[in-house]
Amino acid sequence: MQTKKVSPLVAIIPVLFLLVTLSYTILVLEGSPHIPLMTSAIFASLVAMFMLDAKWSEIEEGIVDTIKMSMGAILILMIIGMVIGTWILSGVVPTMIYFGLKILSPKIFLLATLLMCSIVSLSTGSSWTTAGTVGVALMGVGMGLGIPSPMIGGAIISGAYFGDKMSPLSDTTNLAPAMAGAKLFDHIKHMIFTTGPSYIIAAIAFLIMGFQFGGNEMDLTIIDEMNKGLSQGFNLNPLLLLIPLIVIGIVVMKVPAIPGLFGGAIIGGIAAMIFQGSTVGDVVSALQSGYVSATGVASVDELLTRGGLNSMMGTVALILCAMTFGGVMEKTGMLESLANVVLHFAKSTGQLVVAVIGSAIFMNLVAGDQYLAIVIPGRMYKDAFDKKGLAPKNLSRALEDSGTLTSPLIPWNTCGAFMIATLGLAPWTYIPYCILNLVNPFVSIFYGFTGITMEKVDASAKTEIA
Repeated sequence: MQTKKVSPLVAIIPVLFLLVTLSYTILVLEGSPHIPLMTSAIFASLVAMFMLDAKWSEIEEGIVDTIKMSMGAILILMIIGMVIGTWILSGVVPTMIYFGLKILSPKIFLLATLLMCSIVSLSTGSSWTTAGTVGVALMGVGMGLGIPSPMIGGAIISGAYFGDKMSPLSDTTNLAPAMAGAKLFDHIKHMIFTTGPSYIIAAIAFLIMGFQFGGNEMDLTIIDEMNKGLSQGFNLNPLLLLIPLIVIGIVVMKVPAIPGLFGGAIIGGIAAMIFQGSTVGDVVSALQSGYVSATGVASVDELLTRGGLNSMMGTVALILCAMTFGGVMEKTGMLESLANVVLHFAKSTGQLVVAVIGSAIFMNLVAGDQYLAIVIPGRMYKDAFDKKGLAPKNLSRALEDSGTLTSPLIPWNTCGAFMIATLGLAPWTYIPYCILNLVNPFVSIFYGFTGITMEKVDASAKTEIA
């Protein structure tokens, strides 16, 4: 595209417009980010046409090209909705939750809370669902033990966002590699290097903190009620736990994400007919519309009523809106202009990682949305990672180490606001106890400066979106 040289002052105008409209819509109107994103994309197009002499046909071409980059992630998200539907219908997810709740004991309550929320979030791919169901139950049990609510909240959030970050069922876990040009399962495996040590640190911290409450007696009424609902609503056979292991095995065999995950959905459907007595119609309904739980236990029904292809359409639309804005900014050179300002100070690999993490945290602070904290820095720094010969999975990992994990730490961010309201926490008080969320970005920066696990791109391989 032939435009005038883009000044950072011009490039920042659409970003400021986005921040204002997004903040007003989310914080004042309590709406979703879709409309502000599309409105900002139109505004950015007008800025490009009237201030940079850009042509609409070229802008439109840029939008379409950028959306194409996210199509792999969009297809995976649609399939993941199907996986969630059949894995709940078959009893896979209920079985994981049931046995996870069994590990609770007073002395290791905080550690058990971390592990429990990790299991649920890994199996559902949703930190919000985990916090809003199992998290609420654990808050009640923990407070009954006399454990401070900010401490319990930190353990819940750490576990919930571990799963949100590492689960292939999570929307952010799919979005980050799509923005960076990495493969989904390469991205997940690469995150183990930063998330693994961070999780171990968090686990040790919660274990030590929990020792002081070891003498307290635990009221298991809430947990027993959930387990009763799960056992009455499903045939909880341990053999169902083989299904996630089979999908992991498929991943290890390097089967591409789309057929691998779709296979997981089909296996779940077959298991539903074998273990739960479901019909083919039930399976098709779960694939399309998800599962509707009717155990009579409110917390269980809220946790398990989800999934299906339809459930992902809101997220798909959000990605398309974000990519439309990003496409305008990228095609017209405005994104490059903003990136160059930051990259002027980011010469080394470590400084580049700091730039990515700092930009993602900044977007969480000012835009109040974790999706934008992944999309905008992802598009800003993709070329910089390419020029340094760094594999795309390094960028996608840094995006999640910061964009995903810091979102619940900011009270006015949608994630932070949800956690505070759902868990009954006071703003800021829980942040020191969100150990995983606080440690992970620093581990990522450490790797950036030391070069540990910062893999170079294979010159003989072409970058490919999973």
